[in-house]
Amino acid sequence: MTDDLIEELLQARRARTPCALVTIATTTGSVPREAGSKMLVYTDRRTSGTIGGGKFESLVVEESLAALEARKPVLKSYPLHEASSESFGAVCGGEATVLIEPQNLNEALYLIGGGHCAQAIAKLAAEAGFFVTVIEDRETVLQDLPASVRVEHVAPRDFIAAHPWQSDEALVMVSRNHEIDRDALVAAVEHASSAGYIGMIGSKRKVRHVFDQLKARGFSDEKLERVYAPLGLDIGADSPTEIAISALAEILAVLRGRSSAHLRA
Repeated sequence: MTDDLIEELLQARRARTPCALVTIATTTGSVPREAGSKMLVYTDRRTSGTIGGGKFESLVVEESLAALEARKPVLKSYPLHEASSESFGAVCGGEATVLIEPQNLNEALYLIGGGHCAQAIAKLAAEAGFFVTVIEDRETVLQDLPASVRVEHVAPRDFIAAHPWQSDEALVMVSRNHEIDRDALVAAVEHASSAGYIGMIGSKRKVRHVFDQLKARGFSDEKLERVYAPLGLDIGADSPTEIAISALAEILAVLRGRSSAHLRA
């Protein structure tokens, strides 16, 4: 793999851009490209690099798209000679076996706020393999976050409105006051309906107060029912670390469609 293709793959993973890495694993006879040749295939059918072009490559692109949807690797041989009924007219004379590896990306977590609870959640989520982004307008409060955690010093509403939300992403409001969380929640209800999880920290009184304000603005109960607030599982959490455990457990359960029931049951 060339350095450029390696860097492109890393950038795609950092940006959470779904793609598949295609490698010619083995060859026999005459084939367009040698074993080890690679390309990337994106969900919009864009490719980078080549494994030989033509009908062969287009068939591999289709197989890659199916593998991306199934989120499972594929090892498939393609006869490139007239002797096989599956050669699709190829006359190269050989055969190529292709390994298709969908770059299955871990879930992403976007935190509105950078206080003690947000930092605790960010650290735990990063340790669990999440792609973590903290959105905080203050540049002086964030410290000792893992290197993998991305920080955005932007207005939460603007970030939420601009982000292309996906079903494997969680949006959590844990800012320093209820006004910021309220405004972020408005943006979330308006623009983040495709997110797999939307949650907001706070007491039941705060949640009721914020929800009443949104209802007064015309937001329906149906839209607000998607919001997990107060967020987290009931484990008696008190400290920021305990709150992080409670919140992340709920987020994982929701994103992965699990019940949160006791395993012994």
